[in-house]
Amino acid sequence: MKLASETTAGLWVPLAPSLDTLLARLDILSSEPRMAGQRQIALGLALQPYLEGGAGALLSPLPQEKELADLILYADFYPQDGQLTLIEQLRDVITEHIPQEERAWLDPLKHSYLDLAEFLSVDEPTQRLVFRSIGNGRIYHVPDGVFRKDLQPGLVLLTRLIREPGDVEWERSVIAGAAIVLSNEDGKGLLNATLDYRRQVEISAGSFELGDWPEFAKRYGHALMWTFARMRFAALVDAVNSIHYVAEGGQPLLYALALYDHSQYEYMADRLAGLEGFEREAAASPPSGITTSKDAQHFVQRGTSGSFESAVVSRLILTATQLWAECDSRERLDTVKHKLAATFGFSLHFRGETYRPPPRQLKESELAIEEPLTLTISAEEDRALLHGFLETLYLEWAERACPALGNHMPRHVAMSAAGREQVAAVIADMERYDPGVRRVGRASFDYNKLRAHVGLD
Repeated sequence: MKLASETTAGLWVPLAPSLDTLLARLDILSSEPRMAGQRQIALGLALQPYLEGGAGALLSPLPQEKELADLILYADFYPQDGQLTLIEQLRDVITEHIPQEERAWLDPLKHSYLDLAEFLSVDEPTQRLVFRSIGNGRIYHVPDGVFRKDLQPGLVLLTRLIREPGDVEWERSVIAGAAIVLSNEDGKGLLNATLDYRRQVEISAGSFELGDWPEFAKRYGHALMWTFARMRFAALVDAVNSIHYVAEGGQPLLYALALYDHSQYEYMADRLAGLEGFEREAAASPPSGITTSKDAQHFVQRGTSGSFESAVVSRLILTATQLWAECDSRERLDTVKHKLAATFGFSLHFRGETYRPPPRQLKESELAIEEPLTLTISAEEDRALLHGFLETLYLEWAERACPALGNHMPRHVAMSAAGREQVAAVIADMERYDPGVRRVGRASFDYNKLRAHVGLD
């Protein structure tokens, strides 16, 4: 999940003082009022995936991405209002003296472009690092530095390489400050996705002449930025989907829930006892301590989870009027639902489901690990999850047909004295087996709300 982690994806390379000063001048120039709108357009183009549909609330650009976006503004962007490029404007400045050592970088910067450079080796005699563009095979010889400790052969840098002044062959180049470190696989994946984008542009334009790699990367460097950003979002989604949620004590958290109504307790109990993949679980004593002929029955499915070789990964709880399904993932819940539908058909009345785990703000250190993340959910978080589910589910309970009440609406049944007793008994059974009592020792819903809805309060 390193692509989503700011701490592992970025690299900084010190700049030559004259180049650093030149970039500072370009930044000041781009911030002038007459350039403010164009600056916003250029940076918005480079960082577009983070600005679409509130995506920035999920993931922010890396500092290195922002720096690379700035370099696109300085070196590649042509203002859309007819102004000269920033480099052309700075080159023509006559109101202040710009030292020759700074001006020497103007042409190399103007012809630089964003590239994907694979680290090959260290050339000890020259104390330079050898990189090869995976876009066109160009070889770069970059001055060695302390940043080398974060590199190993095969890693790919998404960065801008600028040839050193006077070297027209590009053999001696410098990394323009910011670089993003990618595995070889991710680097090649980024290249292939960008080339796919190139083909789409060519097809849309009806022209297959976008030039060689340097020309394409110069004109469409933002496409490399887009692809990397989308890879980060995909990595974030993968990381979230692979999170292992556990309850206090380490057992899997059964956060994916589905609730059904029914009116055939004996039939349901008999079929569940023989349901493939499930076994009967010894249920705890009823909360009231009083047993009845229709006490809750539990059936569980076991599987390997974390350090547990036989953990409960699915649980079915049958009460006199309801059937609860609890699973450790959305995928498993879907499988269980299909199994229940095939087994019981119209005997079950689906009421609702939830498969979103308790919300949790992830830390960068958690995103940086390679293995799937394990999050422990507190009892209070679990209760909040149950409360939110039942609050939504029971909102219209009084107005929906209830199998235990002859498929009549509870509010209508409660209009007679006998009906009031029936409705009161159903609500009492729901309250007795509230999932919060079993999972966290405390009811997760206030059933007096249901009583009020049907006029029993």
